[in-house]
Amino acid sequence: MLKLLGDKPLGARDAEAVAHALELDPVGMCMVAARVEEQGISPRMLGGELWSNGDPASALCFSGANLIPMLGDDEDIAAFAARAVRNPRLCSSVVGRAQHVIPFWERATVHWGPAREIRDDQPLLAMSGPPELRPDPDVRRVRLDEIDAYLPAAIEMFVGEVGVDPCAGDGGRSYRRRIAALISAGRAFARFEDGVVVFKAEVGSMSRRVGQIQGVWVSPERRGHGLGAAGTASVVAAIAAEGRMSSLYVNGFNHPARQAYERVGFREVGRFATVLVD
Repeated sequence: MLKLLGDKPLGARDAEAVAHALELDPVGMCMVAARVEEQGISPRMLGGELWSNGDPASALCFSGANLIPMLGDDEDIAAFAARAVRNPRLCSSVVGRAQHVIPFWERATVHWGPAREIRDDQPLLAMSGPPELRPDPDVRRVRLDEIDAYLPAAIEMFVGEVGVDPCAGDGGRSYRRRIAALISAGRAFARFEDGVVVFKAEVGSMSRRVGQIQGVWVSPERRGHGLGAAGTASVVAAIAAEGRMSSLYVNGFNHPARQAYERVGFREVGRFATVLVD
């Protein structure tokens, strides 16, 4: 019999249980852990809701701009899908460990329609400590007064990776604010040559234990020269200096990137999947 989840999201009374649950998979749940540690679990502050079947340590899902099923058996995932489709879709993607995302989407797609793209093979990588590869000494944290030089590279990376223009809709104001926040937090890194970005990456999520790297990009004319691996090593070194593990996930078909990350010292610890929806 399908579990039926109530409409009430987890709240302050559940904070301790949620914190314990997030410790069960610090790499896989970094995106949500970072939000909870910074904002708490109030939906208004969190920018989304946390759902469970009554025990967050066995079943947990985040529903916001991204929907992230994190813990649960087949029945729990089915219940999360049933709850999600009771209302109009809010998320633009479903992301997380593949064993949760794929069965969730198989149920949700009946109501939400076909996905724009399903990436069902994304190795989840992690490493502790400093990189095995020498960091690029010219990769550094981006200054806020460099945002106009940094943005074109960030936009090009986003379009190439996600397939949509992050500036569509509001002329790029929201995306610029997001990038400005990462720069202000010291989580955007780049190598500049003659004022132009030739390598970039961000630490998109930073929990107490893990820094999740995103948006790794090398200028097309500088690819094949080792900038991606050495630049990523610089970001890993910065994360390690703060006492955190580094993680990222990569498309399985992107063999050059996977080889570069292996040289840095990353090892596969699981598999993610991402469903992109319009």
